[in-house]
Amino acid sequence: HADPKEFIPERFLAEDQSHHPLAMITFGGGHRACIGQELAWFELKAAIVRLMQRGIIFEDTPENTGGYEEQVTCFPKALAVLVRFEQS
Repeated sequence: HADPKEFIPERFLAEDQSHHPLAMITFGGGHRACIGQELAWFELKAAIVRLMQRGIIFEDTPENTGGYEEQVTCFPKALAVLVRFEQS
């Protein structure tokens, strides 16, 4: 884009092939990785545990086709989770 400081949120809606797939790595990698990465993972796990303790159930759905894609890290090809709230 001509002016990267100009606020145009629509530019992120379309799939733009001009960006390098490794241009954004959230926590970085190697010996210069973000020192907060482990804390972030711990906080995420703690939040999920708290949700599960409160009666929220995560269920697998038929949309999960299995398999994974490899880029910088591996991630599922399709991931669908049903969240069900139990009445207490």
